[in-house]
Amino acid sequence: MYTQGLDQRAPEGAAKAADDAAALVAFQARIDAEEKIEPNDWMPQGYRRTLVRQISQHAHSEIVGMLPEGNWITRAPSLRRKMILLAKVQDEGGHGLYLYSAAETLGVPRAEMVEQLLAGKAKYSSIFNYPTLTWADIGAIGWLVDGAAIMNQVPLCRCSYGPYARAMIRICREESFHQRQGYELMLKLAQGTSGQKRMAQDALNRWWWPSLMMFGPSDKESIHSSQNMAWKIKRVSNDDLRQKFIDVTVPQGHFLGLTFPDPELRLDEASGHWLHGPIDWTEFNRILAGDGPCNRERMAARRKAHADGAWVREAAAAHAAKRANRQRAKAAE
Repeated sequence: MYTQGLDQRAPEGAAKAADDAAALVAFQARIDAEEKIEPNDWMPQGYRRTLVRQISQHAHSEIVGMLPEGNWITRAPSLRRKMILLAKVQDEGGHGLYLYSAAETLGVPRAEMVEQLLAGKAKYSSIFNYPTLTWADIGAIGWLVDGAAIMNQVPLCRCSYGPYARAMIRICREESFHQRQGYELMLKLAQGTSGQKRMAQDALNRWWWPSLMMFGPSDKESIHSSQNMAWKIKRVSNDDLRQKFIDVTVPQGHFLGLTFPDPELRLDEASGHWLHGPIDWTEFNRILAGDGPCNRERMAARRKAHADGAWVREAAAAHAAKRANRQRAKAAE
């Protein structure tokens, strides 16, 4: 998508240049002037490392995020719902490909990023380590998880790194479809039988707090936020994004006739914001460390898929080599 014609590895002497104070000042001036940084532009090594970590983690999250929903494709209650879910899971696979391509422009091969994920050295969003227990969970994921993702990702369309920003424009458009289909599904359940409404309420109870954790720790606990804001990789703080999500989502839940699992949730008339109770960051850190309900299951599924697809990668590599040899032979004639 992005990598053709690019020098994908950092230019010789880049690490030394990263210590060049004048280069750093010039780079920050470009950032402050809202210029986009492109793959072959000089950049500090810290900026490059931060982008590789963030974009690859984002790509991993899209790929792993296909698993909890893909599990329900064969059990969707109607052909319409099956088609919607198939389209959504396909979109998520495409998002992963866009993002891996964007990360490759920073000099890291896709195979290396995938190996880091499979070896447990790279992270993905902790939200995908929760199980999808009922059909209502598919609605809750669309409404809450994709809704939170949109809040996180829309500011990334203005990220200072060009390939990432451009990839996010299409991703956010498709994510908005995912959020709408999730809310529509929850609306149908909430307006259905008493059993269907109980199922919707149960899904909200289980997905609400993990969705709030998607924005990351509080600003005062986030070690990378200040630098990422200065580099304009990040545009809005974790707490501000979380507050915006709550302010938008709580009225939607009330329209559904559902109750949020937070006894301290209340509207502050002075500020107009919905105030929430304390978030259990112990649970967040435990799942991030690999001890969530589905951590092992998700990684086992990804490793199996990678192993099962080895023959496809080998065949593609052989075809590419054969084609290159043919082109070289033709050029030599």
